[in-house]
Amino acid sequence: MTGRNLADGPGKEMACEMHMQENMASHSVNITGLLCRIGKKLYILKNPRQVMVIASLTFAILGCSQNLDPAGWESKLRFHVVSAYGPEGLASSVVYAGYLQEVDSPREWGQGGAGYGRRLGSTLAYSGVRNALGFGLDSALHQNPRYDRTGGAGVWRRTRHAIRGTMLTRTDSGGEAFAAWRFGSAYSAAFLSNQWRPDRVNTVSRSMSQGSTQIGFDFLANLGAEFWPDIRSRIVHRRP
Repeated sequence: MTGRNLADGPGKEMACEMHMQENMASHSVNITGLLCRIGKKLYILKNPRQVMVIASLTFAILGCSQNLDPAGWESKLRFHVVSAYGPEGLASSVVYAGYLQEVDSPREWGQGGAGYGRRLGSTLAYSGVRNALGFGLDSALHQNPRYDRTGGAGVWRRTRHAIRGTMLTRTDSGGEAFAAWRFGSAYSAAFLSNQWRPDRVNTVSRSMSQGSTQIGFDFLANLGAEFWPDIRSRIVHRRP
């Protein structure tokens, strides 16, 4: 067999396969390094606008899949994209920033348009950080971040279901487990977001309090998801 025939035979196929594997390994290393660099930048940034831009671009690039498997990572990514920067998520951030402006928190950021801009930027950045962490946790732990409403009758029964849905979560296999993705992302994002806030409020106790507040907001969101469809239906049916 000639050298040319050998190159065109199984030896060539094996060489091509090895080359493809080397390329895939190289791309994996590059992606891993990129994620590590982004993580380091996210931790040390002091400007919430920079964090918001990073999170927004990441979600915009990755959150474009259609016809998603509910248990797949693409579907979970879409959930967190909408939670952070969907219409309801943006409206919540605008309102919460207005509340912070009203109570002048933190006072170091002042009032006026500049003060509100910093508070809104910080709120949007926090939302991006929390949902990025939540996506990583629920994907790694195979947990489903969505709330399943129970419907039916009984206000207290449905309220208890909303409480349970805040503390526990569905797994990808259909079981139930402690909502590690929710609590882990809430408290971790609180600690991380305080890195760009004034030193006076960058304390462990304040971070723990902020994380607990976010869990409370999650419960209110679940409560709204439980009852709002029924309320909306009654409002629509009452219209002439």
